[in-house]
Amino acid sequence: MRILHFVLTVTALAAPVAAHSQASPVVVELYTSQGCSACPPADAILSELAALPDVVALALHVDYWDYLGWTDSFGKTQHSLRQRAYAKAAGKRSLYTPQMIVQGSDRVGGADAERIAALIAEHRARPAEATVDLARDGDRLDVRIAAASPDGVGPSEVYLVRYVDEARVSIEYGENAGYEIDYANIVTDWSSVGSWDGVTPIELDLPAPGAGAVAVIVQRERLGPVVAAGKLQ
Repeated sequence: MRILHFVLTVTALAAPVAAHSQASPVVVELYTSQGCSACPPADAILSELAALPDVVALALHVDYWDYLGWTDSFGKTQHSLRQRAYAKAAGKRSLYTPQMIVQGSDRVGGADAERIAALIAEHRARPAEATVDLARDGDRLDVRIAAASPDGVGPSEVYLVRYVDEARVSIEYGENAGYEIDYANIVTDWSSVGSWDGVTPIELDLPAPGAGAVAVIVQRERLGPVVAAGKLQ
């Protein structure tokens, strides 16, 4: 789906230049399912986003489509609950896939490449609110978080996300039966590792066994906007 690459490039060039560059990558969450026939185009878009250095693109596979006859091998109730919490925060009752949530604040259909590109460009152009610096030390992850201004960003939650870069799945039943689909940046664990007052710089020493990809996301309380993120792949 090379159209996304084209749209991202054009939109980024057209975006107004901010006073300060966006030092933190833009976080894009895709809520998807192997059992959803509308999801493969969104999965392909996420694969393109995963290659961008200034985007943290994460696929959260949900489990509420499993009843259609195929159990998503990456699906987690935790992901469905997170999407439901987003819906509740927005005053919505229904859930759908594919859905992308950009920087914790903008909700869009997961296959709407043009709108997704525009939102990413918009967030890229905004001044950085905070920074997240990551470094591996053996099986540990050193995390440093700091606000970009003395006024801070408000109370926030810090999340550690583990994910698999890529996987190919042959789907045997359900709406996508007979298809072999490539997936990218598949979330295997999304855990809160602490709270931050949003003002005082903090350092965290977190377990990060193995060489898998990790991201740290700082998000305002109650699933508010993402204020900073970092990734290591």
